[in-house]
Amino acid sequence: MTDLPLTTLTRVRRGAHHQRTDRAALYDVIDTALYATLAIVRDGRPVALPVGIGRDGDDLLVHGSTGSDFFRRIAAGAPVSLTITHLMGLKYARSLFDSSMRYRCAVVHAVASVVPPEEKEAALLTLSEHLMPGRSEDVRPMTAREIAATMVLRIPLAQASVKDNAGSLVEVDDDGEDRSVWAGMLPLRVVAGDPVTSPQTMAGTPVPESVRRAARRVEASGTA
Repeated sequence: MTDLPLTTLTRVRRGAHHQRTDRAALYDVIDTALYATLAIVRDGRPVALPVGIGRDGDDLLVHGSTGSDFFRRIAAGAPVSLTITHLMGLKYARSLFDSSMRYRCAVVHAVASVVPPEEKEAALLTLSEHLMPGRSEDVRPMTAREIAATMVLRIPLAQASVKDNAGSLVEVDDDGEDRSVWAGMLPLRVVAGDPVTSPQTMAGTPVPESVRRAARRVEASGTA
């Protein structure tokens, strides 16, 4: 597994000591996230949208409607920037200037390609397994019409940066600050609530294991 290359797009300039260049760190940020923010420049203005994600080896998969102007422009070659952030806590320092956040994040720069029709169903199942593992076994198969109405884009992870300051300190010794002012961390995490059954679901239908599996996944990672 090769390290992530440092380029003018991927080199972290502020807090550079928090940059990670190992692909395992990138994959961990992706695999423990449920969504990302995908951005392009459209008609001279930046546009960013939240998208579901799934990783297929060294590529990231995203999907949207074939009628979406946003996705059509990406399919036509518009460069993309994709961001994933896991906010892990708020750092309360003894001054506002030194207060901050603890987080892990990844930024990907790429030109996406369209997944061809013969590979689209498998790609959609990869996306489904990332978001709702095992759900495809509970429901009917996708129809040809549904597959045709969906565009799947493949985003290579060739140019990406990872920043991880989860272990950063709240304070340092002999910084001259007043120790009578409280300082510390407020940890933050994503939690899964109890499943809520649709009112139109037949009475007595049990919550499937796939839903509970997704809840356990969120609880284990604490991030989304």
